[in-house]
Amino acid sequence: MERIYMDYAATTPTDPLVVQAMQPYFYDKFGNPSSIHFFGQEAKKAIEEARSKIARFLGAKEEEIIFTSGGTESDNFALFGVLWANSAKGNHVVTTAIEHHAILEPANFLEKQGFKVTYVRPDLNGLVSPEDIANAITDKTVLVSVMHANNEIGTIQPISEIGRITRDKGVYFHTDAVQTVGHIPIDVNESNLDLLSLSAHKFYGPKGIGCLYVRKGTRIQAYLRGGGQERHRRASTENLPGIVGLGRAVDLCKDRMQDEAKEQERLRDKLISEIQKRIDHVYLNGHPTKRLPNNVNFSIEYIEGESMLLNMDMLGFAASTGSACTSGDLEPSHVLLAIGRPHALCHGSIRLTLGRFTRESDIDSFLDAFPGVVAKLRAMSPLYDQK
Repeated sequence: MERIYMDYAATTPTDPLVVQAMQPYFYDKFGNPSSIHFFGQEAKKAIEEARSKIARFLGAKEEEIIFTSGGTESDNFALFGVLWANSAKGNHVVTTAIEHHAILEPANFLEKQGFKVTYVRPDLNGLVSPEDIANAITDKTVLVSVMHANNEIGTIQPISEIGRITRDKGVYFHTDAVQTVGHIPIDVNESNLDLLSLSAHKFYGPKGIGCLYVRKGTRIQAYLRGGGQERHRRASTENLPGIVGLGRAVDLCKDRMQDEAKEQERLRDKLISEIQKRIDHVYLNGHPTKRLPNNVNFSIEYIEGESMLLNMDMLGFAASTGSACTSGDLEPSHVLLAIGRPHALCHGSIRLTLGRFTRESDIDSFLDAFPGVVAKLRAMSPLYDQK
């Protein structure tokens, strides 16, 4: 059976050219970057070369890039580090109701520690209003955190406009760009950002490596302690092969991103159009145009999402109902609830995300198989009227 992967938002395959770049740093060039001998300095040079690539890609300075274990640590670092370092100024953070749990869970923890959190709700398309963000900021606000694009429904947020507001009000601005870096352009200066999180495995790099961009002058407290790595901002011996892989993945995206986005957008629109033609009672989730080029998310009435996924998996197709980080949770998607979908419809959602290795024949095969699975499941539903 041919297996077709349509879950690139969960993780991407590591590009063979990235693996090739990483290989020498597992055996031949394995030194600890903190060591002063040849092996250590060779490793340190490789790390700084990767740091330079990432900084140029984001429009940042090299010293503003802090390597982490990935998106979750970067998000946690941004919230805890900024709130702890600026507690004398205020105790309030503004975020949104549709953030990844890597933001929502730390925010919930901070609330239990006495901090105040405002959760701005989006509109029906998942779009957050800059005016609502502005209205939520108080004289006690230290940080605003709004994701660049939603991982479930793909809506791209107006972060440049929000950044202008935070800059005018003297408030730090962080974005979780885990779903966008390497897929659509982002420049930390044009977007008025003070902090940005990214993760390599979302754009054909290895798992377990990411970084947090921190604008020079931003007051932030170390989150991990125990060593002087990353200019005393993030303790732990550096993941040398991972950092090299992250740098190479960025290089490849720099060269390919524009063409890949154009092709994925074409395939995305084909999926959206054909699903709506072939299946009734379907609802597109997310903004119709301000969305990631590779994201398709539908809610389908009268059936249950996990049943769809299991049936499609048996036919060789990998998809998801939403975030892979919460796929084992029986609760409906907090993102779909926040945009006003009823519980029953939230449970009938499917997310399809495309990538570098998606072919048009994959899309055609999915479209041939999916309507039959929906019809089969609806035939078992007492709620569906086939007339």
